[in-house]
Amino acid sequence: MRYIAALTLLASVTAAPAAFAEGAVCYNCPPQWADWASMLQAIDENLGIKMPHDNKNSGQALSQLLAERGSPVADVVYYGVTGGIAAAREGVVEPYKPALFDEIPEGLKDPEGNWFTVHYGTMGLFVNVDALGGAPVPQCFADLKNPEYRGMVGYLDPSSAFVGYAGAVAVNHAFGGDLSNFDPAISFFQELSANAPIVPKQTAYARVVSGEIPILFDYDFNAYRGKYEEDGNFEFVLPCEGSIRVPYVMSFVKGAPHPEAAKKVLDFVLSDEGQAIWANAYLQPARPITLPEGLAEKFLPASDYERAVAVDYDELDKAQASFGDRYLNEVR
Repeated sequence: MRYIAALTLLASVTAAPAAFAEGAVCYNCPPQWADWASMLQAIDENLGIKMPHDNKNSGQALSQLLAERGSPVADVVYYGVTGGIAAAREGVVEPYKPALFDEIPEGLKDPEGNWFTVHYGTMGLFVNVDALGGAPVPQCFADLKNPEYRGMVGYLDPSSAFVGYAGAVAVNHAFGGDLSNFDPAISFFQELSANAPIVPKQTAYARVVSGEIPILFDYDFNAYRGKYEEDGNFEFVLPCEGSIRVPYVMSFVKGAPHPEAAKKVLDFVLSDEGQAIWANAYLQPARPITLPEGLAEKFLPASDYERAVAVDYDELDKAQASFGDRYLNEVR
């Protein structure tokens, strides 16, 4: 019996590499962010490729790619657009143009294919109305400094997480700054510090749903997901002062251990089916597709979205490190 058990164990061990070859690794594909859970499930069901959940943020994903430059672990990576620009500059990703790459608008992809947009988000406030303790739903960034919101406001660490940096850029824009002058954002976060904000480093969706963080700087797609799919009373607020729109992008990792699987994944993400998964998760797809029936009515009116603007994403990338340093030195 021991001999048979040993043979069984040996067979399972020797079979493992073949099974793993059908997998792929994505850095920064967290199931609670942008409904990556549904995307990973669809990749498994449609392609037979299993990709584990990964809860890194954009900055952590890039740092890991740099650390593993000589022996890559990841096959694909997902991050804010500045992550894609930085990864291309550092040479840890390589060009790959998925099918339908040409349908992505200019300016939203690296011409060589080192990174490309998969969807957009608009920065605003994800609010758990029931956790406000009777306080009104804030309508403006400036409202968050009011004492009634003490201990209720959260934002991801802008020196690490891209969504945190995007929130800082949105605040900066709202109060008259630009990508060469972050004084308004620094002043805002200094003043907000007096209101005991919560500053996590990673995705905090579940903490809003639980009520631990009643108000979070976040994208519209997460807030809409809470509003329409969670038990509770949730709202997305596009602040009265205005905000920004930001693309999220993916790349093919240089030296990917499973290159063919990686390419299939990237093709699928840009396919009609893949883009529809993003749209069903309340994301604006990178490619122009017809939105699923009834979905458009779930968003804020188009007139509200006129307050959200695009920015120069290359300049956004160039300013990120210096803003992160200022934040750490002048706010934290």
